[in-house]
Amino acid sequence: MKGQKGYAIVSVPAHASVGLFSALRAVYARLLRWQQLSSQRRRLSALSDAALKDIGLSRADIMQETRRPFWEDPLSK
Repeated sequence: MKGQKGYAIVSVPAHASVGLFSALRAVYARLLRWQQLSSQRRRLSALSDAALKDIGLSRADIMQETRRPFWEDPLSK
């Protein structure tokens, strides 16, 4: 109402804080996974051609993988 001043006391259920905590944990886990993917792709691109041959990958395979955005997780599908 216009001109009304005062405070409303809102009660938050106890399970709401648990939901928030698990949501924050999921966001943190996602950020960590994105950091891992970025780091792994950087290390993969730094391998020598001989090392790539040993693991059965070509430089073209590596270039294709390193061009992917950090949020594209091949394990999440």
